[in-house]
Amino acid sequence: LSVPFPTPLDAGIALGSLAPDAEPHSGVIGKELTASDSTLAVRWTAEDSHLLQVSVISFLDQLSLVVQTMQRFGPPVSR
Repeated sequence: LSVPFPTPLDAGIALGSLAPDAEPHSGVIGKELTASDSTLAVRWTAEDSHLLQVSVISFLDQLSLVVQTMQRFGPPVSR
C-alpha cells in the first residue's frame, strides 16, 4: 500500500506515528513501514487471510486518525 503525503516531512511524521504499533500476531503476520520522499509505504506478509484483513483494516483506521490529527493541528512549528 502506498500513501502519498503533501511533503516528505508529513510522510515521516505519519511513519513515526504508525511504526511503533507492533502486530499482535507477529509470528503469523508481519507489517513493514517505510517512508520515501513524500510516500508512506506499507507491506504486509501473512499466513492467514483473515488476520491480514484485520491488520489492514486496523492500520487504515489508525492512518485515518493520524491524517485527521495532522490536518487538525497543521504542520510542525520550528523551534
